Amino acid sequence: MRVRDTGNTVAATVIVVPCYNEATRLNTEAMAAGMAALEDVSILFVDDGSTDSTHRVLEGLCRAEPGAFSMLRLERNAGKAEAVRAGVNQALGAGAEFVGYWDADLATPLDQIGVFRSILVDRPELVAVLGSRVRRLGSNIERNQSRHLLGRIFATAASLVLGLPVYDTQCGAKLFRAVPAVKNSFAEPFLSRWLFDVELLARLLRNLDRDVTTRRVMSLYEQPLPVWRDEPGSKLSLGHKLKVPVEFFAIYWRYRDRGLPGPKKFS
Repeated sequence: MRVRDTGNTVAATVIVVPCYNEATRLNTEAMAAGMAALEDVSILFVDDGSTDSTHRVLEGLCRAEPGAFSMLRLERNAGKAEAVRAGVNQALGAGAEFVGYWDADLATPLDQIGVFRSILVDRPELVAVLGSRVRRLGSNIERNQSRHLLGRIFATAASLVLGLPVYDTQCGAKLFRAVPAVKNSFAEPFLSRWLFDVELLARLLRNLDRDVTTRRVMSLYEQPLPVWRDEPGSKLSLGHKLKVPVEFFAIYWRYRDRGLPGPKKFS
């Protein structure tokens, strides 16, 4: 895959934001305001072969705030999984201490980046902090009811297959410590363009088991989000939705043969 790099990443914490035809949805003012409140954090936008003016919008942000924003442009649309992987690998190669990914629509506000990073700093045994859209008293999780119900069914199935009591695999807000297990988990292309979050967790479990300095489940942490908004304009088409069961079980069978424990019951 040919990639054109239009910026450098130097911050200790780098957040990859995949973008595909986001010119009319990208809230540049919210992006700039959110980053102004964060220290030693940069956003690496990955333009995933957009056919609209997304790259011009991103270039404008990068020119206005070169210390906060940079961009990687993929020549062809490769899907969210590969866009995230390309960005994460660039950030890791640049020496980022923490690297993660965030949705371009800011369904999760940028101020949670600081929260996630503080958890990793305060708890050195952790390798990853995963955002979790838990509806609870004191939170404001605005999610379409049907998508919420389907999400719960999917998350329960993913939890059983992974043998991991994870509540929300698909939240688009995650932050990782740059350790070998994480680097190895992003080394190869993912099977699915959209369900890569599940496959990423399967890879992390496998790689954490191989690293004698880490403890598998104790290395992963879910952080309930105080705010999350279900923004319109999802790129997941009906065709992709119909492929979800097939891709889900393809991931399961591949990683079951590579050390994934398979379904478990939780008390």
